Amino acid sequence: MTTIEGVAAIREWRDGQSESKTIGLVPTMGALHEGHLSLVRCARADCDVVAVSVFVNPTQFGPGEDLDRYPRDPEADATLADAAGADLIWFAARDEVYPPQFATRVELPRLADRLCGLARPVHFGGVALIVLKLFHLFRPHRAYFGEKDYQQSVLVRRMGRDLDLGVQVIACPTVREESGLACSSRNQNLTERGRTIAGALARALLLARDRFRAGERDGAALVLVAARELVDPALTLEYLELVDPETLEPVERVDPTRGARLLVAATVERVRLIDNVQIGGEGE
Repeated sequence: MTTIEGVAAIREWRDGQSESKTIGLVPTMGALHEGHLSLVRCARADCDVVAVSVFVNPTQFGPGEDLDRYPRDPEADATLADAAGADLIWFAARDEVYPPQFATRVELPRLADRLCGLARPVHFGGVALIVLKLFHLFRPHRAYFGEKDYQQSVLVRRMGRDLDLGVQVIACPTVREESGLACSSRNQNLTERGRTIAGALARALLLARDRFRAGERDGAALVLVAARELVDPALTLEYLELVDPETLEPVERVDPTRGARLLVAATVERVRLIDNVQIGGEGE
């Protein structure tokens, strides 16, 4: 595996790639875990060349969020990416990606203002900005994202379609720890007790899905089933919503064919966690 640092170096690398080969990109903020590695393996199965980017993107963090606490371990990232089958791992410094006088922003559709966008108003603008830059630098044929960050994957796919970026955005299934907790770099900031408490998120979602499979179609009833599992005083619920899988607008009644997404965000031990599950439809 090749390790590259900096913007100029990745441009040179990309210019040297054969046009006949498909390039798969796995964008990450590092602290790689099994969820990231599953994306690398998916890209390895689909593409001739697999690139992993590692950049803790400051523009997607708002004031008082966990930018400084976000885990970083570049040496471990390189080892894990290599073992998973990556051909390249790329690191960059903040000043290279966002040089002095950088001022460009990306305007987002209304679906960015809901769910995570309410509590983190600058987050998706920063995500769109860095993804757009990565797509221009790597010029990948396919880009791989985890379904855990469901709202993010919907927005990235919309941006790619709206701007004719020519990148196939592929959302891969969420990978979970033994407790059911969705894999996340932020899990490193949880104690063992915190991980146990956080496992309630996945249990809540699956209980709602089971109730749907038993015949329940009312959206409010399905949300209530999940909410009853999220009552631990050490868990602060931010949102729990059943939404349309494409528009992210609230769903009052689930169409079994189209389906819906039940999304949750909560804080445990000052660590913000998100998760979701498909209910009905093809994605289930």
